Amino acid sequence: MTIKRLSLILIGVLCVVAGALLWLLRTPSSTFDGANADQPPVSAELIRRGEYVARLSDCVACHSTPDSAPFSGGLAMATPVGKIYTTNITPDPETGIGNYSLADFDRAVRHGVARDGHRLYPAMPFPSYQKLTDEDVAALYAFMMHDVKPVSRQNRASEIPWPLNMRWPLAVWSAAFSRGGPQQPVANQDAVWNRGAYLVEGPGHCGSCHTPRGLAFNEKALDASSPDYLAGALLDGWYAPSLRNDANTGISRWSEADVVEFLKKGRNQHAVVFGSMADAFNNSTQFMRDDDLRAIAHYLKSLPPGSNNSGKGWQYQHDDAPASAGSQTYMARCSSCHGPDGRGQAPWIPPLAGATSMQVDTASSINVLLNGSARVVADGVPDAYRMPPYRKQLTDQEAADVLNFIRSSWGNQGEKTDAQAVGELRAKTDPASSNVIILQMR
Repeated sequence: MTIKRLSLILIGVLCVVAGALLWLLRTPSSTFDGANADQPPVSAELIRRGEYVARLSDCVACHSTPDSAPFSGGLAMATPVGKIYTTNITPDPETGIGNYSLADFDRAVRHGVARDGHRLYPAMPFPSYQKLTDEDVAALYAFMMHDVKPVSRQNRASEIPWPLNMRWPLAVWSAAFSRGGPQQPVANQDAVWNRGAYLVEGPGHCGSCHTPRGLAFNEKALDASSPDYLAGALLDGWYAPSLRNDANTGISRWSEADVVEFLKKGRNQHAVVFGSMADAFNNSTQFMRDDDLRAIAHYLKSLPPGSNNSGKGWQYQHDDAPASAGSQTYMARCSSCHGPDGRGQAPWIPPLAGATSMQVDTASSINVLLNGSARVVADGVPDAYRMPPYRKQLTDQEAADVLNFIRSSWGNQGEKTDAQAVGELRAKTDPASSNVIILQMR
C-alpha cells in the first residue's frame, strides 16, 4: 500500500471521527424548540403541579444547603475525581436560570446541557430525568420560574483538576450512557405498576444511589429490564441497599404496606431511614401522594431478586456465642436501645437482627456507628430517637469488634470488617448534625 493511499485513509478516518465528535457536541433538540412549540399557559394549577414534580424529583435536597436560600446551590458533592458544587437554579437572570427558555430548561433537565452549551456532570441525574413527560417538565419550569424567589449567588467552580474537568468528553459519556426519552408504559403491566415505574425510574431517580456503577461511573442499568437495576451500590461512604426482592440484601421480607409506611413515615417494622435516605425522606418521599406511594411499592415488590442477591433468607437465631470484646461493647453501648436480642423497639428504634445494613457491604454500618444519623422530620415534627455518633467513644478496633458481633449474630450473615476499614471511613466522614434541618421550597 502506497504512502499516498495510507494518507488518504488516515484523512478519511480523521474526518469521520471529527464528524462524529461534532455530532455529539451539537446542541440537542427539545420538544419545546421553536415559536410554535406547545407550551401551556402559566396557571396556579400548573405551578402547583410543578411544585409536586419538584418534590418527586427532590430538587431542593441537592440545590440547597441548610444555611442558604432555597435552590440557590452550593452543596458539595464528592466524586472519584474531586468535589463539585450544585448550581443556583433560582430564576435570577445573572447567576441562576432566569434567562432560560422552556427549551433551555428541558435540555438541562433531560439532556444534561446548560443554556450556554456546556455539559453537566452526571451528578445531575439527567439519565433518569430524561424519562420525565413533557407535561411534567413544563410544570416544573413554571414552578421554578414563577414560584421560586430569585437569589443572586454565584456558582462555585468544581475542584476537579485539569484536564479531568473538561466538559466536552461528557457528550461522549452522555451518548453512551444516557439514551432514551420520556417513559413509555409497558403494555402488559397495569396503570399502578406503570405509574410506579415512572416515579422510580424517572423523577425519583432511585437508581442514582441504588444501582451499581460501571468503570465510567455510569449506572449499569436505567430500568427494570436489567437485574443490575436497583441491585444495591456503594456511594459516597454509604451503601444503598437493593430495592429488589433479594433474600438478605433487599426488601424480600417487606410487604407493599411496609414500603409505603417507610416512605411516608420514615420508619417501619424493619428499618428507619438514615444516611442519604434521611435527606430523601425529609425533603421528598413524605410529601408524595398516597396513591403514588402505593404505586412505588407495587412496582418495587414486583421486581425479582437482582444481580447482588446472595445467601439463604434470614431467619432469627438465638445467639449462644461466647462472650467477646464485641458482645461486651454491644451490651454496654447498644442493648439499651436495640435490645439484648437485637430486635429493637420498632418502629421507633430499628432491629439490628435481620437489618439489611448488617447483611450488605460494611460501609453503612461503619458510617452510622461512627457518625450517627440525621434527624427524621415527619410532618414537621423531628423524631425524639436518633442514632448518636460513637466516633469519640469507640476506637477503630472497638468499632470493628462490635460491628462484627452484630453482623454475625441473630442469623445475620454480613461480612466482617476491621480496624483499618473503620479508620479509613472515619477520616473521610463527619458526624451527622443533631440539629433539625428542614429545607424549604420557598
